[in-house]
Amino acid sequence: MTSPAFFDQVPTITMQDPLSALLGAATDGIIEYSYGDIVKLAGHSCPTVAGAYLMTRNALKKLYGNAMPQRGNIKVEFRDKAVDGVTGVIANVVSFITGATADTGFKGLAGKHDRRHLMFFDVPIAGEIRFQRLDTGESVTVAFHANVVPAPATLMPALQSILKGQADQKLHAAFAHDWQDRVRQILEHADHPELVTYA
Repeated sequence: MTSPAFFDQVPTITMQDPLSALLGAATDGIIEYSYGDIVKLAGHSCPTVAGAYLMTRNALKKLYGNAMPQRGNIKVEFRDKAVDGVTGVIANVVSFITGATADTGFKGLAGKHDRRHLMFFDVPIAGEIRFQRLDTGESVTVAFHANVVPAPATLMPALQSILKGQADQKLHAAFAHDWQDRVRQILEHADHPELVTYA
């Protein structure tokens, strides 16, 4: 898979997964997730996918500080319904990193490592997503604001032309480049105080 070079420059997210350690899938259960991994999961790279990655990254930093986040020990709540807008896409990314699922995850072993009932939707919260540590009860609510990195004025007209079958290869290539360039800029602004906000 050949991807834009900036994928490899995005800071990774490292989790410690007790189930992974128990079953020998990763040494000490330590798993590193890259933006490229997230793109493989989603099948594409866009502001929504980048935003989901950054919201998760920044929330985990707030919750765990310098400690390693514990995969499977985090409850996640969404303001919107699972079928609303791009909530499902975001939830897939969050689930991939945190291990949290609504009811389709691993059922556990002897009452431990159950990944179900850790993800909820249509919850009245101030932001988009609330992450909560199960061990301490500490939580953080985040929201993503893609407009902090505005799209070029030509981006959406180019997309409309492509979708209508009215674009040549030159426009296809220019659109793809500009689309990923905006994603790159979003990811480079990961710590911008207005990109991912806290409630």
